[in-house]
Amino acid sequence: MLAKVKSFGLAGLNGYEVDVEADMHAGLPGMETVGLPDASIKESKERVRSAIKNSGFLFTPQRITVNLAPADVKKEGPLYDFPIAMALLAATGQIQVTRLADTVLVGELSLDGGLRRVRGVLPVILAAKRAGYKNLMIPWENRNETVFVDGVDVYAFRTLGEAVAHVRGEQIVAPVPKADAARQAASVIYGEDLQYVKGQYAAKRALEIAAAGGHNMLMIGPPGGGKTMLARCLPSILPEMTLDEALETTKIHSVAGCLDDTGLVMRRPFRTPHHTASRIALTGGGSAARPGEISLAHNGVLFMDELPEYPRSVLEILRQPLEDGKIAVSRAQRSVSYPAHFMLVASMNPCPCGNYGSSHGECSCTPAMIEKYHARLSGPLMDRIDLHIEVDNVTYDDLASTTTAESSAAVKARVDEARRLQTERYRGTDVHCNAAMTSQMLHTYCALDTEAQAMLKSAFDGLGLSARAYTRILKVARTVADLAHSEAVTAEHIAEAVQYRSLDRRYWK
Repeated sequence: MLAKVKSFGLAGLNGYEVDVEADMHAGLPGMETVGLPDASIKESKERVRSAIKNSGFLFTPQRITVNLAPADVKKEGPLYDFPIAMALLAATGQIQVTRLADTVLVGELSLDGGLRRVRGVLPVILAAKRAGYKNLMIPWENRNETVFVDGVDVYAFRTLGEAVAHVRGEQIVAPVPKADAARQAASVIYGEDLQYVKGQYAAKRALEIAAAGGHNMLMIGPPGGGKTMLARCLPSILPEMTLDEALETTKIHSVAGCLDDTGLVMRRPFRTPHHTASRIALTGGGSAARPGEISLAHNGVLFMDELPEYPRSVLEILRQPLEDGKIAVSRAQRSVSYPAHFMLVASMNPCPCGNYGSSHGECSCTPAMIEKYHARLSGPLMDRIDLHIEVDNVTYDDLASTTTAESSAAVKARVDEARRLQTERYRGTDVHCNAAMTSQMLHTYCALDTEAQAMLKSAFDGLGLSARAYTRILKVARTVADLAHSEAVTAEHIAEAVQYRSLDRRYWK
């Protein structure tokens, strides 16, 4: 007897329909899976056989063929265990396949019949919804990923036996209740707050500008000055994620298999890859072409501490996603593209010993050592970083002061207002912040008067800036103007933006 059920596969973040067909016929007992399955799917026959038997159902010793269609697309992962088992039960008449019409099934089986969590359930349910399916049957542990998607009834089960009882009508399971994304967003709490950062007033101002315009930022200073703490405070002053942003971010984390029990990622990601991370760890890849740190930081912050310690080849791969907002992962079997709209925040010492230019220590490095250290960062990469900030050591008086600094909530209020202005300005386009402005938008929204043009020309000639650095200055100046509630970009705004480009000429002469 032949039975067919519906499942979905994943190609990057996009789901596609998969027909799981099971046919039982005369011949030597055995089970064969066809349709370009990977090793984990080929091994599913042992999991499925044991799960069916240990759940108290009949596994007939016949010749079994399982087909995963379309047959020309590579299938990966254990998420087909559950639909294969249900197709076999339908083929043997133990359940009615008509009760699975308009239903998508995904899930991994354990030998005792339990349903285990799988990757990528959120992209699957969104793809199933677009395809017109109304019901989804998944493992219990994946239920929180689905509670924010309307229009689809999701049924979550702990075991294969529970799912069969539901399909037979013996023990009906209620759909997973939907949740309120706004309520979860309001409960987001960040661990770091700017009010606990002593001193560093210039760096805090630069952090506010970076958050208000979505700009990339590099902090240069000796060890112990607070660069890492400042970076960790950045998510606390960024605007809350919209539901669309949260769903897109959660899709990436779901495919990568790093979701927690909250289900929806409402806290902006803050990724901190170690300087020993490989290129694949950052870009993503492997046989399944899964997302890497660059994509996991989508809609959030990618913090790279001690930037020159990363291999040059790793740093250069940042150039394309910083410009395009996406990263292409190409492997022999597939090529996928992941979104990568993130803020790059990096820190570094001014020299190998860390004291070059410091007011609290004497540098022991030779000029050749310092030059070699700085040469690890290329000019094109530095051009893509909008703000270069010098962070010196904090004085004792600052540390011992009992004066309460401005909180993240107060700074965030100004950032939110600046982002609101940008949202109104770019309404109807794909641009949401000043850092993503196109060339045409620069011409429209960053028009300069004579005084501002003269100041920018002087900086351009004096610092030997590139065309990319020129546009970055204009974008930062636009953000400074937004924070000042100014419609025009004036010479004062240009002056502040230019000072954030001067450090690369101090250290990279």
